[in-house]
Amino acid sequence: MVIILKAVLGLMTSIFGIIFFRDAIKNRKTFNKKPWPGLLGTGFITNFFDTLGIGSFAQQTAIFKFFKLVDDRIIPGTMNVGNTIPTVTQAFIFMTAVTVDTLTLVSMSVAAPVGAVLGAGIVSRMPRQKIQLGMGMGLMAVALIILAGLFDLMPVGGEAIGLTGWKLIFIIVMSFVFGALQTIGIGFYAPCMAMVYALGMHPLTAFPIMMTATAMLMAAGGSRFVKESSYDRKTAIALTLAGVIGVFIAAYFVKSLPLNILKWVVCLVVLYTSIWMFRSAFKKSEEQIPVEIKS
Repeated sequence: MVIILKAVLGLMTSIFGIIFFRDAIKNRKTFNKKPWPGLLGTGFITNFFDTLGIGSFAQQTAIFKFFKLVDDRIIPGTMNVGNTIPTVTQAFIFMTAVTVDTLTLVSMSVAAPVGAVLGAGIVSRMPRQKIQLGMGMGLMAVALIILAGLFDLMPVGGEAIGLTGWKLIFIIVMSFVFGALQTIGIGFYAPCMAMVYALGMHPLTAFPIMMTATAMLMAAGGSRFVKESSYDRKTAIALTLAGVIGVFIAAYFVKSLPLNILKWVVCLVVLYTSIWMFRSAFKKSEEQIPVEIKS
């Protein structure tokens, strides 16, 4: 079953890659003027830490917003497209390295892309303000989950490598929901990790589940963003090229780091970015209020 999953993921990624790179090459003259080193550095650093368990979406959203690298409206599409191939790389690495129940892995990995396909079609047409509000709420939720982990308020997980019965049904439904939310720019990792721990699974099993489900949903939803031209091509290319290198270095050379201090930094940055997103959305709303002129 895992071999079939790998084959399907490989096929989906190949199709996505053809659509993505063909679109990027065709429209290369429309690339933004942002310097390559900054974009490549963002892809490398965020995917490096993504492999170690700190989701790249929260990091990238903060960087894009702070340095004004990507327009808020196309941040979700840019991240979903640009991180697809690095995440698929992670999925193949962790599916091989960590033992997890096949039924749990496959069912979650199938549910997530179904949610992503439905979500991507909606998000690619959403106005900037609604995306800002959605990302603001999502980032706030991610920050709270990180805080809960730092203060040991989250379940620490159990020893199970798979789920059965109502727990399996529940996590499949949640994978569908998380897949849809990822297309708004809300990372899959933090809510998935919290759910896996809460249902009593071994903490290590979160990694192949997170990586594989995310890879499947990104390969499925990413193509939709490309077809809708709802992403920044140059930034997505940079995330892909440098991100794959970051993944390999983190997985095979570093493997683990004391990440508590970094988690605090990421949490504070994510909170700040969340507030910034809300302010941008409400500022836009205020600008649209008509001014009544009395004669």
